[in-house]
Amino acid sequence: MQSKRQKMKRPELHFYDFGSDVVAFSSTRLGGYSVGNYGEWNINRYCGDSTEAICRNRQALCEMLGIEDDKLLMPHQVHLTEIARIDEELLCLSAEERQQKLEGIDAIMTNLRGVCIGVSTADCIPILLYDKKRHAACAIHAGWRGTVSRIAEKAVIRMGDSFGSIPSDIIAQIGPGISLDSFEVGDEVYEAFAKAGFDMSTIGKRYAASGPESEKWHIDLPVCNRMQLIGSGISADNIRVAGICTFKQHENYFSARRLGISSGRIFTAILLK
Repeated sequence: MQSKRQKMKRPELHFYDFGSDVVAFSSTRLGGYSVGNYGEWNINRYCGDSTEAICRNRQALCEMLGIEDDKLLMPHQVHLTEIARIDEELLCLSAEERQQKLEGIDAIMTNLRGVCIGVSTADCIPILLYDKKRHAACAIHAGWRGTVSRIAEKAVIRMGDSFGSIPSDIIAQIGPGISLDSFEVGDEVYEAFAKAGFDMSTIGKRYAASGPESEKWHIDLPVCNRMQLIGSGISADNIRVAGICTFKQHENYFSARRLGISSGRIFTAILLK
């Protein structure tokens, strides 16, 4: 007698409310096929996870979202500020050509329906932007280097150039990332933010250090990115913050500082219906 087909696992997602025409979420570590420091749900191809597990995890997500695999897009991020637009021309390319176009990209945007765009993080800050009037979206990866280089501000400008978006129409969601009290940095990182003109009294704080130094600087990346979005013209009332610290909640969300770089990644994404 033929055994019953094993039921596919479903990724456990943290959803965001952008309205009925949008599906937006951050993945948790639960509900997938990866193991060890990649367990359970990871689709990042660049962190050492097995190809089979990644494929099965992608398949499960696509089935859940009701899309084909070629409509699930994530760039290869390099902590810079390059932004790519996902359009029909890019979707017509082969899978290899599409990935080449998304090499070295840290934010992707689209106004195409039925396409899920997202970024990969594990302590860095993921940001979703949605223009409710023009039905356009952007997913941003903002690590400390991208934050210093104001990638969030640049993404708002690019949405204006690409879709005619104006900041007052944009809703922003800041997803899971490392919190102020968990993000200890060296003096060189503090100085990079200071030289870039950030208000260090707002985003920086000294905490007792665990090593030989008595105190170390900490940087508040969620607040820093929120300030950038407000400075770009997005209403403070339209900026939401998940308030999830990946370092503290590493059992449910990947944290590179907890698990090392050879571990899984959170996928924060938006799908226009």
